[in-house]
Amino acid sequence: MVFRDPRDYQMISLSSLLIYGIGWLNFEINVLSCLTIITSALLTQYYCTRFFLPSPLDIKSPLISSLSLCLLLRSNSLWLMSLTAVITILSKFTLRWRGKHIFNPTNFGLVAMMLLTDHIWVSPGQWGSTAIFAFFLISLGSLVIYRASRTDVTVAFLLFYSMILFGRAAWLGDPWQIPWHQLQNGGLLLFAFFMISDPKTTPDSRVGRIFLALLVAMGAGVVHFVLFRNNGLLWSLAFFSLFVPVFSKELTTFKKLPTLTPNLRS
Repeated sequence: MVFRDPRDYQMISLSSLLIYGIGWLNFEINVLSCLTIITSALLTQYYCTRFFLPSPLDIKSPLISSLSLCLLLRSNSLWLMSLTAVITILSKFTLRWRGKHIFNPTNFGLVAMMLLTDHIWVSPGQWGSTAIFAFFLISLGSLVIYRASRTDVTVAFLLFYSMILFGRAAWLGDPWQIPWHQLQNGGLLLFAFFMISDPKTTPDSRVGRIFLALLVAMGAGVVHFVLFRNNGLLWSLAFFSLFVPVFSKELTTFKKLPTLTPNLRS
């Protein structure tokens, strides 16, 4: 197998998209900003590995998180970008439950900084239809590499979120082009294939993962179409991640309950 570690595929796909975006699509981020984010993430990973959780240095995880930040994070301040990367990696070592992350690190870093300052924002990127289709195919390839270990949560989320978008369009009498356009979003693909599907933060049971996908899709719909705020996917995932340890355990227990057969003779 070419990619022994599925994260190798992720790093190549994310870095390729970033290079293409900066070089040809005029992404609103420059090379210096990217280097600042990546360097800050790697340094934070190094020091956290030494002081919080002594273990061999892993550079793949911070690289994936920092590349995702480069694609989504926007600011006019380099030090705020650096701080976002630091908070992102630091959350992996400090916000844990039974050896797993409570929050997806990239999601937490973005949400935390948007709460702290107005000088940080998230851009889904003006990728263009060609880039979005190519990235969609690459993302599908990542599911194959992962051997369907988290395919269920990605497919379930895309299904539920699509149902919300098309259902709203049908309710309002809008043309189908509107929900189709809403689905053709680079940030949505990053979220579905590289954020909500994070094995370190999703429930262990399939029932729990599908339930999480439903909650996040519904929460994003409320943020977008009821509260009329941007970044509904990020806010929704951050909120419902708080409850993953609870409903993950409950749904796993429910799944293991024995089937009770009524005694027809009594």
